[in-house]
Amino acid sequence: MPEPSLTIDHSMNLTLFLSTFVTVFLAELGDKTQLATVAISGTSDRPLAVFIGSSTALVLASLIGAVAGGSLSTVVPADWLQLMASLGFLVIGLKLLWPILSGAESVPASDD
Repeated sequence: MPEPSLTIDHSMNLTLFLSTFVTVFLAELGDKTQLATVAISGTSDRPLAVFIGSSTALVLASLIGAVAGGSLSTVVPADWLQLMASLGFLVIGLKLLWPILSGAESVPASDD
């Protein structure tokens, strides 16, 4: 009977890499992170320092997400994680759209 292999496959999955890159890139366009970077860069004459700082922060936040997701997936099945993430985004979207969907119009304050 062959012994189980304890080696880890470190090869890059190009499809996974590209889909992750495109998803995160598109999600970050116009996001709070980009707007904050633009605002900081606009008040500074050191765009390289702003770029390095914001890039490092995004890499660290992504690392935390990847590690937490990998750790969580050992306890919770991937289908459940996707379902929870989908429901979370759905709840956020509905909360953002609720004023429009409920027909509530903002009434300007009167100057009495």
